[in-house]
Amino acid sequence: MILEVAILDVKPSQEAAFERDFATASAYISGVAGYLSHELQRCVEKKSRYILLVHWETLEAHTEGFRKSPQYSEWKKLLHHYYDPFPSVEHYSPVYEEKG
Repeated sequence: MILEVAILDVKPSQEAAFERDFATASAYISGVAGYLSHELQRCVEKKSRYILLVHWETLEAHTEGFRKSPQYSEWKKLLHHYYDPFPSVEHYSPVYEEKG
């Protein structure tokens, strides 16, 4: 399993519209092969910053499957104009997990 982590800085005063459009865009990502789950969280200290966490079966499910899909084109149309600067995206693999 791979965890995609994206820091999303949304243009100030556009947070509500971004959150609305993100809910719509979620249907595009969740239908892609290799997708497992995702969540969006808002920063407490910086109200215009979000973190997107997406679990993928493999790195290629994201980089090849989603990013080269028609769904990604729709995702981009809905969301990419909100970002300033464009998000940094990194991928992580599990090392240790403990649930309480």
